[in-house]
Amino acid sequence: MVPVNWFLVLAALLFGIGLIGVLTKRNALIVMMCVELMLNAANLTFLAFARQQGAIGGHAIAFFVIAVAAAEAAVGLAIIIAIFRTRGTVNMDEVRELRDEV
Repeated sequence: MVPVNWFLVLAALLFGIGLIGVLTKRNALIVMMCVELMLNAANLTFLAFARQQGAIGGHAIAFFVIAVAAAEAAVGLAIIIAIFRTRGTVNMDEVRELRDEV
């Protein structure tokens, strides 16, 4: 059996890597990937505590987070594709607002 502490340390590392990526990267696709990494770290935490307590509630919350992450990825990619078609870039420094420059 793997101790729960190891799962929590791994989740903290994954969340930290995702947070650093969100704060430092300027490409919108990489930022979205880092947000997904942070959501997976939260899922790992929920499942570790559910395993420790022997409860099913953590699994239900993790399933909900997976559904939210899938919706976020679909909507986020649609927005990024629309921005790329109009502006020709997905660099977050160059794209500050969603309205077209005339």
